[in-house]
Amino acid sequence: MDRYLTIEAVRLTEAAALYASRYMGKGDEDISYFSAAEAMYKVLCTMDIDGEIIIGADSSESALFDGAQVGGKTGDAVDLAVKPLDGKMTCARGGHNAVSAAAVGSKGTFFKTPSLYMDKIAVGREAKNVIDIVQPVDINIKRVARAKGKYIEDLTVCVLDRKRNEKLVEEIRMTGAKIKLIRDGDITGAISAAFPESSIDILMGIGGSKEAIIAAAALKCVDGDMQARFVDIGGKEKDQLRDMGVDDPDKIFSITDMIHGEEVIVSLTGVTDGVLLPGVQYIAGGAKTSSILFRQKTHTLRYITAVHQFDYKPLF
Repeated sequence: MDRYLTIEAVRLTEAAALYASRYMGKGDEDISYFSAAEAMYKVLCTMDIDGEIIIGADSSESALFDGAQVGGKTGDAVDLAVKPLDGKMTCARGGHNAVSAAAVGSKGTFFKTPSLYMDKIAVGREAKNVIDIVQPVDINIKRVARAKGKYIEDLTVCVLDRKRNEKLVEEIRMTGAKIKLIRDGDITGAISAAFPESSIDILMGIGGSKEAIIAAAALKCVDGDMQARFVDIGGKEKDQLRDMGVDDPDKIFSITDMIHGEEVIVSLTGVTDGVLLPGVQYIAGGAKTSSILFRQKTHTLRYITAVHQFDYKPLF
C-alpha cells in the first residue's frame, strides 16, 4: 500500500471535520453528519485509489454506504473504514469529543460488521495481553492497574454515558476506580487509553460495532489491545452475522480478528475540543484543524496541524 495514502487519509478527515464544525451547537444532528459525509465523499472521489468502503455510514441515504466503490479506480486496491462524524449529537449540542475518523487498509484488512452493539474493552501498550472481556469488571481493572503500576483508585475508566452501561458503571464504582463518562465518541475514548499523556487508562462498555473496528485499527498501530463481542443479538442480527461469515454470535473478537494484516493507516481530526484533539478553530479567511495520523507498518504517529485558506480551497 503506497505511503502517499497517509496524507490522503488526513485530507479525508480534515474535510469532514471542516464541514461538520460549521454546524456545531446548532442543534441539528443530521445536517452535521451528512455535511461531513458529503465532504468526505467529495475527497474520496478525487483520490487515486480503487477503493471499497467496508465500514461505512449507518444511513442508506449517505454515499458512504457499506460496499460503496470510491476513488478513481486507477491506484491501489484498498478497503476503507470511515466515520465522517463520530459524535454527531455532541457536535450538534456544541459539546466535547466529536471527531472525524477514517482508516485505509489493504484488501481484507477490516472485519465486516453490520451496525450492531458491541461490548468492548480497550487498553494501551502497557496493559496489552492482560485484559479478558469474559472476566468480571473488577478482575480486568485490577489487572490493568497492576500492569500500569497504579493503584486502582488512580485508574480512570472511560464509559459511554448510556442506560445500557449503567450496571457497568456501578460495578466500576465498587472497585474504587475513577470514571470518565462521555456523551458520545467512543472511538476517541478507546484510542485515548493508548496515550500516556491521556487521563484515560481503559475503555469499557457497550457501543457501536463499526466504531469498534476503527478504534481497533488505531490501537493496533500503537501496540494497544482491544477485545469486543456482540450484544443484544436476536434472530435477525444472527442472520446478518451469519451472512458475513460469523457462525458464533458469542465469539470474542481480538484486535487481530477485527484488523487483519499489517498495513493500515488511520486519521482522526478533531471537530470539537476533546480528550485527544482540539476542534476546528476558525480564523479570518479560513480555519485551523488538528489531526493525528497512525501508520501501522512503521508504528509512526504524526500530529498534524493545518491552516486552511478558504479562498484557495475548491472544496469550499
